[in-house]
Amino acid sequence: MNQEEQLNVVAEEEGDASNEGRVPPFQTPKGVHDILPIDHDFFTFIKKVVRHRCRQAGYKRITTPMFEFTEVFKRSIGDTSDIVSKEMYTFQDRKGRSLTLKPEATAAIVRSYIQNNMSQLPQPVELYYIEPNFRYDRPQAGRYRQFWQFGFEVIGESDPALDAQAILLAQRIFGDLGIADSLKLQINNIGDMASRAVYAEALKDYYCGKERYLSEEDRGRLLKNPLRLLDSKHEDTIILNQSAPKFKDYISKESQEFHDEVLEYLTDLGIGYTENPTLVRGLDYYNQTVFEFWDEKKGAQNSVGGGGRYDGLTELLGGQPTPAIGFAMGMERVIAQMKRNKVRVPSKDDLHVFVAQLGREAKKICLPLIDQLRENGIKTMGALGKGAFKNQLKIADKFKVPYCVLIGLTEVREKTAIIRNMKVGTQVTVPFSKVVEEVVKRIGKENLDVYDPKDPI
Repeated sequence: MNQEEQLNVVAEEEGDASNEGRVPPFQTPKGVHDILPIDHDFFTFIKKVVRHRCRQAGYKRITTPMFEFTEVFKRSIGDTSDIVSKEMYTFQDRKGRSLTLKPEATAAIVRSYIQNNMSQLPQPVELYYIEPNFRYDRPQAGRYRQFWQFGFEVIGESDPALDAQAILLAQRIFGDLGIADSLKLQINNIGDMASRAVYAEALKDYYCGKERYLSEEDRGRLLKNPLRLLDSKHEDTIILNQSAPKFKDYISKESQEFHDEVLEYLTDLGIGYTENPTLVRGLDYYNQTVFEFWDEKKGAQNSVGGGGRYDGLTELLGGQPTPAIGFAMGMERVIAQMKRNKVRVPSKDDLHVFVAQLGREAKKICLPLIDQLRENGIKTMGALGKGAFKNQLKIADKFKVPYCVLIGLTEVREKTAIIRNMKVGTQVTVPFSKVVEEVVKRIGKENLDVYDPKDPI
């Protein structure tokens, strides 16, 4: 049910006279969603894993603008790709220039590599990103019109060992996220541009006379870019593809040797793989190595990430010929996979202490105490409202805090505070000056969340 239909339902359900003219509650547009705190735990965990693994490998973080000139994507991704032909959010600015919300990051990063003269840096340049992208795609499980991607790019070197290292880095990240065992690496080599042109003609010859079995979409692909037929999701095309000419019979000797070396390194690294001759990826800039990680149970219908070489993209966007390889994964898809695998992520958001008080004088004492507790790494909330201790303890229970600090009229007068263990119901009275020290003992120094702005980011 789309947003308009939902609003109509609301209007019908509330169509009595008393609600005439009432504005229905707003909802998100179709294909976008709120990231609620429970899912932010997953996002935070993924970002932590990604940063750690990328730093180990020497990558630096980059963020490109949310929108680019449309030509950046048309020229790089390809006019025949689904993204350019059907899925881009494109608009004109006040000067009539065509701009597009970023549907993927690689083209924008290569544009940045050229514009910012990164070719003058030590090569290869290793970059990673964590950012939102936008595609007018059909919303379904793990697919959204605004979605988050993590990815990395290695620009400036061509070596089969780099391809193997890129795949290894992706697998290490999936391993840290608890989903590597449920994913299977699919890999192929789609050759250089000359080999692809020869193979495209072979596909045209194969499909000649079989057009009636193709969907309207796939008939268009046959005319514009036959290689995209290998990526088709239509059942009849999938069946025909099983007997279609294979890429490996058309790629050059050099490409085959490059591919064999990549596979040899993967074997040396202990990485299992499936050679998939129909794997092409959905973007026109790919060449040589392409790979994806598939859910073993759902196959291509649930690819959680992939990548490949794009040695001609820099030149295509106006730079010097520069080899490169990259990888990207959809973070919402990864989270869905983690949930299917029942992965529990660690969270540092749970509170340690709730501070309850009675009276204005007690509240005046509590405010600096709360600040001291927080500065010492104790996650604290409190000094809320004017209710009795009983009511405030109910609030503390709802937040599931292990400890409460209570300060009433007697405690203000005697300069003490009560520390209550919420789990067992016991409590002790301590001098006010010892509250922070006593709470730290109970929480444990290893559980404190101490923030130092001078710590490395």
